[in-house]
Amino acid sequence: MATTQTHTLSTDGADIVYDVHGPLPTADGRPPLVMIGQPMDASGFTRLASHLPDRTVVTYDPRGLGRSRRTDGRSDNRPEVQAADVHAVIEALGAGPVELFGSSGGAVTALALVAAYPDDVTTLVAHEPPIISVVPDASAAERARNAVTDAYNAKGMGAGMAVFMGMTMWQGEYTDAYFDQPAPDPAAFGLPTEDDGKRDDPLLSDRSWPVTSYRPDADALAAAPTRVVIAVGEETGDTFTGRTAVATAALLGQEATVFPSHHGGFLGPEFGYAGKPVEFAERLRTVLAGD
Repeated sequence: MATTQTHTLSTDGADIVYDVHGPLPTADGRPPLVMIGQPMDASGFTRLASHLPDRTVVTYDPRGLGRSRRTDGRSDNRPEVQAADVHAVIEALGAGPVELFGSSGGAVTALALVAAYPDDVTTLVAHEPPIISVVPDASAAERARNAVTDAYNAKGMGAGMAVFMGMTMWQGEYTDAYFDQPAPDPAAFGLPTEDDGKRDDPLLSDRSWPVTSYRPDADALAAAPTRVVIAVGEETGDTFTGRTAVATAALLGQEATVFPSHHGGFLGPEFGYAGKPVEFAERLRTVLAGD
């Protein structure tokens, strides 16, 4: 891993912590490669960045997550607000427009960034943005998402995560067959059955509903000079984020670009959801190069 410098940037309502792995100006003359997630923070990109040692990689913690402190008194995670934070980071880098890899909710933030600040990004790879509005069963998908939060509010993290896992593993549209199932048992997933009393999880609470409820501005994205690539994992199949990736790509008049592994395909085993980070990094490299 290249030498890392950590910075704190005060934006409107937050103190944003970001890391620059490698030199600025970049050693290879390429733009910095910014990697963003949500609700995942910078730590989730350590493995992927390590497999791109020739690139200057920038990672950050979204406001209120990881090391980034909120000062706005809010708890909701809004793509437009996070996009403004990422824009501020890009400006602070002083290296011109960047290349950007966005994962999950970070891919949603990245789409909002390109729509609002079209000169910030040369190429965006948006990997499996979980956008409800683009799928044909949007109302049912929203109901399924809301059921996750209902379970979390009623019984805590284990119950909420079990419903979330059931939702994200389901193949195809959310039909009556999905909703008629009994609630999954947290113990079956190795999750705790005791309620710890917390209700602030950014994934299971309603704090990130604005992420999945986001509506991409297709016209603004088409008008931007940015090359936008919507990516999907080869193992994701017809699950929710596979379907949202394919539908988002179709909205933008393209087909989803296939990447190795699954929704967390760039992760190592340290997160208990190992993908194929070496193969993923190589695929990202070739896609950024336009191949």
